[in-house]
Amino acid sequence: MTKKWTTSDFPVGLYHLHKDPSVNFQMNRFYNWTNDKSMLAEMQNTCNAIHSYSDLIKSFIELGEISLKKNEKLKAAYYFRGAEFYMPDSNPDKQKLRKRFISLTCDFYGIQENQHSMIPYQNGYLSAYRISPENPKSTIVFFGGFDSYIEEFFLMTMILKDAGYDVICFDGPGQGSALEDYNLPMTHEWEKPVKSILDYFRLNDVTLIGISLGGYLSLRAAAYEKRVKKVIAYDILTDFFDVLTHQINPVYRDTFKDLMVHEKMEEINTELKKLAEQNLMLQWGIMQGMHITGSKSPYEFFHKTLSYKTETFSPLITQDVLLLAGQNDHYVPIKQFTDQILTLTKVRSLTARMFTPEESADTHCQIGNLGLAADVMLNWIDQIP
Repeated sequence: MTKKWTTSDFPVGLYHLHKDPSVNFQMNRFYNWTNDKSMLAEMQNTCNAIHSYSDLIKSFIELGEISLKKNEKLKAAYYFRGAEFYMPDSNPDKQKLRKRFISLTCDFYGIQENQHSMIPYQNGYLSAYRISPENPKSTIVFFGGFDSYIEEFFLMTMILKDAGYDVICFDGPGQGSALEDYNLPMTHEWEKPVKSILDYFRLNDVTLIGISLGGYLSLRAAAYEKRVKKVIAYDILTDFFDVLTHQINPVYRDTFKDLMVHEKMEEINTELKKLAEQNLMLQWGIMQGMHITGSKSPYEFFHKTLSYKTETFSPLITQDVLLLAGQNDHYVPIKQFTDQILTLTKVRSLTARMFTPEESADTHCQIGNLGLAADVMLNWIDQIP
């Protein structure tokens, strides 16, 4: 009998696995998508030996190989993903680990070749999966954000499918296969890849879900692509530049913003290099940001993020909108939640849900209680006509 996936297949709880808040969050993230308790114990046993990204990479590769020998495919996949996550693009092992991750997750969830499409886009392709039940209620289209591969979300895909929805999930420019295989950089004009997906599958009425930075991307697409009838920002992200500067020491933040206003490129590159040496999260964020946007310097990356502001198009959004936010999101300042609400002046309906520590869901994208976030989204989609 084929397993029926539900929101209870996600674990509940946020665990202390590493002293660095960002590394701790990512460890919890990878555990949340496996729901394998043994992964918690294994990561806790190695945390004292992890003092740098290179330590983490080595440890996760070793744990992945051990898991594979035990035929624990999903856990192995996420260990390899965790190692690859922190590797610079220059590391020759990065693509090998990415491909192992994709192969193992597809194998675990029984993804068939006929469920996978490569959709022409500019000078490359967008990788998309369509997974559908018999007689679906409607179609959900979703994608990730700043640092995800769409294959990471297969558990969510299966839950949405088993709840009765036709599900299409894809990597857009700056994400997954589009970036790594075809060098398509991220664009703030997200209506363009969404148009390609809707055209390819001949869709006219979809619910669009954007995850993480997708909280900006989904609303941008909805503003200019009216085949989107419902849109979910999971979570909100109104101002990408503000999210990045939020990671900079408050003592230096205003000075940095002033340097950006005056386009002091060399000074900014020098200062960001110093700041990144003291902050693992910022170090990784700059590396990843330059990679996904095709930027040659930290300044160029930060400058490009100035285009990612929802206030410029929020009044154009006329659909039903659901906004999600974590009360203690360490990436996105909670002020952006109210900012987003206030700028959606023309929507058909607006629902806003802030998750709290008592729900184990107050983090970025509700890591700690993904099942609750999925329940909220499914209930909303079901209830909005």
